[in-house]
Amino acid sequence: MQIRHTKPEDIPAVLALYEDARRFMAQNGNPNQWIGGYPGRDQLEADLAAGGSYVCTDGDKIVGTFFFIVGEEPAYRRIEDGRWLNDRPYGVVHRITAASGTRGIASFCLDWCFSRWDNIRIDTHRDNIPMQRALAKNGYQRCGTIYLADGSARIAFQKER
Repeated sequence: MQIRHTKPEDIPAVLALYEDARRFMAQNGNPNQWIGGYPGRDQLEADLAAGGSYVCTDGDKIVGTFFFIVGEEPAYRRIEDGRWLNDRPYGVVHRITAASGTRGIASFCLDWCFSRWDNIRIDTHRDNIPMQRALAKNGYQRCGTIYLADGSARIAFQKER
């Protein structure tokens, strides 16, 4: 597998991954995380413009996608019920998803991010048990609760070297 920046011609495939992920989450006890068409074309185009949208490929097939940047995430300024592992500059991972029927894509993408920056923060919905398991499996520690701009709570995780 390989990871590369998302190209404009990848947009339909990435949007299809997001749609599959929304369907999977709704069918598996997490119907409230990605709702109302989020993430959609506008978010993906913003991610492309920020230079942080990536795809994971297996041969010529896109099997996963995620957003990764090194920089501050405004929602991470305040954390409750715990604390971050450190105050060093960090990488942020968002919107990670894999193609239906694949295995190990999230771990591959998380490892790739950590190989580029040794201090990573990520958050997920309390009902997203598969992502919580993937984070624990990959050495991420639960740090507390953060709140998105709309007030929604998310479980915050961090991994450091």
